[in-house]
Amino acid sequence: MRRHLIALCAGAALMAVSGVGAQTAAAAGSGGVPAPGTGVLAKPALGTPNFSVNDPTEQVRQLAECGTTMYAVGSFSKIYQGSSTFARQNVFSFSATAPFTMTSWAPNVNGIVNSIAFNSDCSDAYIGGQFTSVNGTAVKNIAEISTSTGNVVQSFAHNASAQVETLQAVNSPANGPHLLVGGYYKTINGSSATPGAPTYDPYMTSLDPATGTDDQFVHLNISGHYQYSGVSSNSTRIYNQALSNGGTLDLVMGDFTSVGGKSRQQIFELNVGGSSATVTGWTSSEFNGHCATTEPFYVQAASWSPGDSNIYIATTGRQPPGTKLPGGLCDAAVAFPASPQAVSHTWINYTGCDSLFSTAADDSAHNGSTAYFAGHERWSMNPNGCNGQGAGAYTASGLEGLQPSTGALYVNPKNKASAYYERSRGLGADDMLVTSAGLWIASDNLGNSQTCGNTSGLSGICFLPYGS
Repeated sequence: MRRHLIALCAGAALMAVSGVGAQTAAAAGSGGVPAPGTGVLAKPALGTPNFSVNDPTEQVRQLAECGTTMYAVGSFSKIYQGSSTFARQNVFSFSATAPFTMTSWAPNVNGIVNSIAFNSDCSDAYIGGQFTSVNGTAVKNIAEISTSTGNVVQSFAHNASAQVETLQAVNSPANGPHLLVGGYYKTINGSSATPGAPTYDPYMTSLDPATGTDDQFVHLNISGHYQYSGVSSNSTRIYNQALSNGGTLDLVMGDFTSVGGKSRQQIFELNVGGSSATVTGWTSSEFNGHCATTEPFYVQAASWSPGDSNIYIATTGRQPPGTKLPGGLCDAAVAFPASPQAVSHTWINYTGCDSLFSTAADDSAHNGSTAYFAGHERWSMNPNGCNGQGAGAYTASGLEGLQPSTGALYVNPKNKASAYYERSRGLGADDMLVTSAGLWIASDNLGNSQTCGNTSGLSGICFLPYGS
């Protein structure tokens, strides 16, 4: 997946800011709605693996499910479960069902792992990040490893010139399986960034899942970075991906201005269902807007509605230059139609200058219908505040569930001034995953961060199951 930007930013409210007044505290908020049916419960399951708040800052960057096993990657060295302590170097796995038993799988990866993906039968995992060895075998930022032994699969090439941020396995109906890789690198496994070379795929590449070589499914010639008055240094890169539920469309986020010969900033949509991957017509001029000069890249994550008709975006960015309140797409949960054309947002919910780093969505299969957003936010529906609770805002610590049609916050039935869901803010939840069992949330232990659903002892991983 990705490494998020640590900053106080993000947004919440149901309409764009226009002529808003001064910040004033709001006791109960305005516009929130009851949570739907049972859905994902606000109370977490107990017994999931966790970090200790007494250890140095550790973080889960991504959670993934393959078969009956959950996998976690990030930056950590110790995992706790009950009275047991497990030495784990930046990757581990555990049972996807209670009591969530830790497995013996313990690859020794000597650096941060940002993302993980799998082959079709879950026998091997692909990992990407910033590391140089796995179980003593020399690799560089990418590797295929056995999910039984943790050892490097030598038949898969394993050399990226710079950090890998995101991995996504896809299976094109017209072209078979591919591993889509993104990051800061300019060369990977022999794919050259030199014009005139056999391949030209810096920053995002499609690799053959068997060999790791460039299979030429992706040729996007990604280039450019954000340039405007006062902007801080930023480099071209691919940061995150979100595959549609139908498996043929991939949302790709990063720092760029040109993709596949088309003008794109912050995010683009890739059709991966054909004989080669192509950039679609889905775009919005809103992604060309600026947030704080210190955070020129602000689209951190995206998710799809269950029917792939809507797209949800989680952003950082503080506020536009020269303003005192949120605006544009900065620090916000945002919904867009998924039509393959130029679109505008359907709703926007500002946090009030706190970052959102992850999003997920589900449907009514479990009597719920929710767009989830998480980060280190303090409020929701807060267009009138920046680093303060403005008029009409709700308290929403670290996690929020929003009504998909309007972006309204699901509120706590026992305390209508606060959100239905809650978690410790810490660095900010870097990933969320909806499975058939419920919602998984990746987090960290910064500053004694350990609660989820007002339950302690859940640093690193929180699981909110569906109600019966």
